[in-house]
Amino acid sequence: MSPFSSKNSKQNKNKIQKDFFHRTWKSAKSLIFILIIALSVKNFLIETSRVPTGSMENTILVGDFLFVNMFIYGSTSFRTIPFTNIRLPHFSLPAFREPEKGDIVVFEYPGDRDELLPEIVNNYVKRCIGTPGDTLHITDKVAFINGDEVFKPEHIQYRNRITVPAGIPEPYIFPKNSGWNPDNYGPLLIPSKGDTIRLTRSNIEIYRTLINREFERSVVSVSGNKILIDGKVTDDYVIQDDYYFMMGDNRDESADSRYWGFVPRRNIMGKALMIYWSWDPSISFFNPIKLLSSVRLDRIAKLVD
Repeated sequence: MSPFSSKNSKQNKNKIQKDFFHRTWKSAKSLIFILIIALSVKNFLIETSRVPTGSMENTILVGDFLFVNMFIYGSTSFRTIPFTNIRLPHFSLPAFREPEKGDIVVFEYPGDRDELLPEIVNNYVKRCIGTPGDTLHITDKVAFINGDEVFKPEHIQYRNRITVPAGIPEPYIFPKNSGWNPDNYGPLLIPSKGDTIRLTRSNIEIYRTLINREFERSVVSVSGNKILIDGKVTDDYVIQDDYYFMMGDNRDESADSRYWGFVPRRNIMGKALMIYWSWDPSISFFNPIKLLSSVRLDRIAKLVD
């Protein structure tokens, strides 16, 4: 074989390899670009959300899939690394408007009543009942804001016909040791940014977790009749964020703000917009025919309100 033929063969092989890597890298860059665009649209404009629980029935059913308006309350940069529970520092864009009473809101779950920060990042869907500065009071299952009865959604329901009387405490209710229950609750003032709260032994459980979360560490303690924040005795605290009170339309079967407390404005992500898909989630994916036959066509493209 001619030495020139061997040399040409090696050059052709190298050229083919370079062309292959060039095309692969070009395709990979296109896919990465498309992925970034898709994630950006998902994060800043329209998010999708699956409904896993029945707390909003029959307004929203288990198995409904929602489009969520992410820009109405001000889109944010990525809150977590996609598909993980690793939180990221993030910024917010200006809001078109603030959450209002009656909005069905998607928000990052702030954590259990006495929990500083939940280990798993979960998005919840609830109805906003109270906004910053409102006073909430529930009497015999009926919610009042500032003395006026809260508007009842079309599909609100109470599955438990028995009302728990006032004075019978629910131990897991918010705030701790309040003596309230889900059916007779409050009155409770919903904190507003800039409010100066007078702290006492009798109200510290309303604000303990809120203050710890604003400091992003456990700083509140009680010594006798003294309240300490970050080791310093204090009588008051200035609220650093606006807060909201969320409840499910399925009032007797909803784990909501009555149990775990206020939702800070920084956790609110978007407003539920429309159902784009719905089926029976109890049916296994391994039974695709039955699963597809369970599709709720009457719910697809239904606006959520």
